[in-house]
Amino acid sequence: MGRTRKSNRFTCITMASSLVSKVNVTSKSFLGQSVSTPSSTAAASSSKSFKVVARTTKSKVAGTVKKAVGTVKKAVPGTVKKAPIATARAPATVKKAAPAAARTVKKAARKAVGNASDDELSKWYGPNRRLFLPEGLLDRSEVPSYLTGEIPGDYGYDPLGLGKKEKDFDQYRAAELIHARWAMLGAAGIVLPEAFSRSGLPCGPEAVWWKTGAQLLEGEAIQWAGITIPLNLAAATIAEIILVGGAEYYRSANKSPLGSDLDPLHPGGAFDPLGLASDPDQFALLKVKEIKNGRLALFSLLGFFVQAYVTQDGPVANLAAHLDDPFANNIITVIGGNIERAPVL
Repeated sequence: MGRTRKSNRFTCITMASSLVSKVNVTSKSFLGQSVSTPSSTAAASSSKSFKVVARTTKSKVAGTVKKAVGTVKKAVPGTVKKAPIATARAPATVKKAAPAAARTVKKAARKAVGNASDDELSKWYGPNRRLFLPEGLLDRSEVPSYLTGEIPGDYGYDPLGLGKKEKDFDQYRAAELIHARWAMLGAAGIVLPEAFSRSGLPCGPEAVWWKTGAQLLEGEAIQWAGITIPLNLAAATIAEIILVGGAEYYRSANKSPLGSDLDPLHPGGAFDPLGLASDPDQFALLKVKEIKNGRLALFSLLGFFVQAYVTQDGPVANLAAHLDDPFANNIITVIGGNIERAPVL
């Protein structure tokens, strides 16, 4: 609009200047022909001509302005109508772009997780894994050649050379893992009843693991969570033979109602109802955690046996006594003879 008005003004001024110049030329031509015209008459004629031109220019400007306003009126609604369409298209564009962005984020996350898994796996597997002694105290060249870091829990430690033969290595590995699993179950069975009993939930007349065994030898019934279980030693032995012997038979034969031709140490499938082995990298890390906790449970059971022989108490009672008075109840005071008890079985 501003540009249109300026152009119209410029047109008026141009036309007025042209008219004045024509009047001057006409006057001069009349004078050249020796035609005598009074000055008042010439001025009047010029004034009338200028007014006519001005009126004509004004009407033209008005017409131009009307046309410009009409053009604006037509353009504005069209633009306004198109704006909602563009706005409506924006969410569709965002919706189309969102899945691509999500896929990109997922790929980056998987890549980051994969890198983290690789870094974690390299700590426990391969030639650069952790060893039983830190760098400086043990050179990697001193690690036996048959300990390559391919199995979980391989710290390069075999001072007796039990795994030199491949067959012996596989047998010892299986024996360690199976005993480790039983040790974890045994440690839980020793600690939990005593802890529950001290918390107010009765588990037997005396919820100490070796006293529970003595009750079975004497033919007494045991209790669990206040419920009497009529189980004597003969029944417990038969149950263990059937359950434990049956599980070991199916494992060694690699045939069972739940599956056949499975990994004898890590079968998975129906034996993995939570799907923990679905990710191979995480499964490899879980194998390491299993054998580490199993080895810890083996040493824990050894400690429970020694404590029971020396103190005639369970592990929870020994821990509570140590926490109450650490300086009076510890391994040094036991070795020093401060606890003088004759073990009674």
